[in-house]
Amino acid sequence: MKFQKKELIPFAIVLVLFIVSFYLYPTMPEKMPTHWNAKGEIDGYGNRFMGLFLIPMILLAILIVFLIIPQIEVYRKNIESFKDYFYGFKIVFLLFFVVIYTAALLPNFGIDINMNYIIIPALAVLFYYVGYILKFTKRNFFIGIRTPWTLSSEKVWDKTHQLGSKLFKAFSIIILSSLFFKNSLMWFVLAPIIALIVILFVYSYLEYKKIKD
Repeated sequence: MKFQKKELIPFAIVLVLFIVSFYLYPTMPEKMPTHWNAKGEIDGYGNRFMGLFLIPMILLAILIVFLIIPQIEVYRKNIESFKDYFYGFKIVFLLFFVVIYTAALLPNFGIDINMNYIIIPALAVLFYYVGYILKFTKRNFFIGIRTPWTLSSEKVWDKTHQLGSKLFKAFSIIILSSLFFKNSLMWFVLAPIIALIVILFVYSYLEYKKIKD
C-alpha cells in the first residue's frame, strides 16, 4: 500500500496536540488530573509532563503502527480493499482522543466538568463508527473480529462481521443511554462489552462448525 498524502492529516492532528502541550507546559500546575472514577469525578493526579504529553505520545505510536500494518499484513490486498474505511477509523479514533485530551485540561482552567458527559458520548460515536466499518472489512490478522474461525474461513469472517456491525451499533446506543443511569454506568459499559466478545466468539465458532459439518 503506497503512502498517500492524506495520511499526513492524522499526523498533523497529533502535531497540533504536541504544540498545544509545549505551549501550555509553563502555565500548568505541577500536579494535573489524570484519572476519573466511574462517577466522572477526579480521583487521581499525575505530574505535568504526563498530564500534557501522555496522550500525544501514545497517539503518535499508534499512528506509526497503523502505517506499518498494511506493509506486513499477509492479506495485504484485503486491507487495500477497505483502506478508505480504515483511514476514516484513524480520523475518528484520533478525534475521540482529542476530545478526551481537551476535556482533561479543562479542570486546570477552573472549569469543573463531569468527565462522563464527555467520554460517554465520544465513546458512543467511536463504537458506532466501528460498527459501520466492520461490514466492509476483509479477512486479515490485525483489523476486525479475529478469532481462529474467522481467520480460517472468509465466509465465517464475513458473517461474523455482519453480525458484529449490528451489535457494535446497538452497543453505542446502550453506552449513550448509560448517562440516564448514573449509579449503574459501569454496568452499561462493561456488561455489553463482555457480552459482545462472548457472542461474537461463540457465533464465529458455530458458523465455522456449520460449514465443516
